[in-house]
Amino acid sequence: MTEKVNIAIVDAHTLNPGDLSWKPLEEFGTLHIYDNTTPQETIERTKDSEIVITNKVCFNSDTFDKLPKLKCIVVTATGYNNIDIAAAQKHGIVVCNAPNYSTPSVTQHVFALLLHLTNHIDKYTADCNEGKWAASQHFCYLKHQTTELTGKTMGIIGLGNIGLNVAKVAHSFGMNIIAETSKKPNNLPEYIKPVSRTMLFSQSDVISLHAPLTPQTHHLVNDTTLSLIKPNAIIINTARGGMVDEHAVAKALKEQKLAAYAADVLSIEPPSPDNPLLNAPNSFITPHIAWATQEARQRLMDITINNVKAFLSNNPINKVS
Repeated sequence: MTEKVNIAIVDAHTLNPGDLSWKPLEEFGTLHIYDNTTPQETIERTKDSEIVITNKVCFNSDTFDKLPKLKCIVVTATGYNNIDIAAAQKHGIVVCNAPNYSTPSVTQHVFALLLHLTNHIDKYTADCNEGKWAASQHFCYLKHQTTELTGKTMGIIGLGNIGLNVAKVAHSFGMNIIAETSKKPNNLPEYIKPVSRTMLFSQSDVISLHAPLTPQTHHLVNDTTLSLIKPNAIIINTARGGMVDEHAVAKALKEQKLAAYAADVLSIEPPSPDNPLLNAPNSFITPHIAWATQEARQRLMDITINNVKAFLSNNPINKVS
């Protein structure tokens, strides 16, 4: 396909709130850019487009039936559970994603959350601003217990690009690394020990989630697995909110059976005000920002442009359909 095409970007604001440029895509056709698109608006906004670029807007069999011109969906994310892949294949629609663009940023966020919990920078800064250090009789002011990561055990569930990078950084902190993974031991760095899920939950001081959301990983953090953990354990979730039974986690926090839960994702986003993790003790939630540094978004933009270019050159890349 070499002729100019119509390209609809249905939730442009997610990738580009204004600091990046869609202009390179103008080389390939006419752009129709929408910051946000509701389910009711999807058909009308994409009916004349051969290529649709989406982040979270959903496309299923019923949608495809009403979009006979659609040839390609480019997802501006690594995950693509918003697309019915089987239906796309049935309709002859190519679906491409964006792998490995966010690995450094998400890894950084994992350790931002972890260090927030172990070093209490926010609490100590507040104490200093309130004059508590100035009023101290000692040169140091030791109110909040800090924790050293060296020698602690991190359990990682899922060793894709992000999970492996988190393991690498954790190893550099001197942590012991255990993991639940489908990878063979001889395909792993020597510092990662594969273990069962039961062993991972019972032995870890820190558990970091990095698996995709599937029927097998849905609510893998639940009453049963939480019953195995150390009471001083920390769980970090930068993967998908659905991997966690949020009511079970909130209950464990309230009963002090879990030291802390830190997450960048929730089961429904934006969350409802009554989400139990928003007000649970020692629950630390960020609003799905781990992936969204400017550097990561620029990589994502570059991959998106290349996905469109490759498809129009009849040589699609990053295909998931």
